[in-house]
Amino acid sequence: MLRPALAAILLTTTAVMAEVPRVTTDIAPVHSIVAQVMGDLGEPALLVRPGASPHGYSLRPSEARALDQAELVVMVGESLTPWLMQSVETLAGDAHVMHLLDAPGTTLLEQRSGATFDRHDHAHDDEEHDDHSAEAHDDHDDHGGAHGPIDSHAWLDPRNGAAWLDAIAAQLSELDPDNAATYRANAQSGKDRLAALESEISASIPQDSPGFVVFHDAYQYFEARFGLSAAGSISLSDATTPSAGRISDLRDKIGDLNVTCVFTEPQFDADIIAALGVDGLATASLDPMGTLENAPGPDLYPQTLRAMGAAFAKCLGGRG
Repeated sequence: MLRPALAAILLTTTAVMAEVPRVTTDIAPVHSIVAQVMGDLGEPALLVRPGASPHGYSLRPSEARALDQAELVVMVGESLTPWLMQSVETLAGDAHVMHLLDAPGTTLLEQRSGATFDRHDHAHDDEEHDDHSAEAHDDHDDHGGAHGPIDSHAWLDPRNGAAWLDAIAAQLSELDPDNAATYRANAQSGKDRLAALESEISASIPQDSPGFVVFHDAYQYFEARFGLSAAGSISLSDATTPSAGRISDLRDKIGDLNVTCVFTEPQFDADIIAALGVDGLATASLDPMGTLENAPGPDLYPQTLRAMGAAFAKCLGGRG
């Protein structure tokens, strides 16, 4: 028989644990950010399994069940996973849904178009970049001054990750006020880690980098944060195969764009690189989802950014 004092402690602990919301997330980087905020209080569920494209996906029964049981759904936004919207409405109709692209302080960038991009200076100073973030939040109707479709790969700017830590902590605190202090402390710890990581990456990447080409146009946010600018992308999306015309256009422009590095991805087709006729150029692999070498969990997001910084530094001749 339990002593009254011990029974009271166990009941209190059970009550607090029972109030921790069941959280479901869309992709591994978001799962990682949520896991940082939740800490030891709970573990979020992940819908898009490692190695799969977020742009098109069929939920497994276990993933659909996690969505059905969710009290909070955290996702980048409809532009990244349009297929998920109907499932959220059908299975998680009573859940709170966070679209992180709408979170306060998020910097938003327009999608680029064409096989090659206009080279421009992404090396904004901190004040200018922060103004852009504020503008993006204050005017969601035009996405912070962006008049075209929004690039949805916003997690690749570590300051967006920091803003999302705060937004997720605020939402969890609202749903679970008894643990609000823990959520806020965990978010601050994550932000401190990202700030140190940003400094580390900035120090490793050359300030005047040569031209480079990416496999698909997913890295604009990382480029903007660290003063880089891709010359073009081989494919528009990781879910599409580049057309012969796109390959031809990019091949014709590579010499003029001073390209010295081509970034591939884990699932890339080596024949496509050969078709570009770029023998002798440096190559490196980028993984925007971070699932190739990292298991899902709180460390995946910072490890993804660190690996990306190291790949850029190595391929562009920096100190990574």
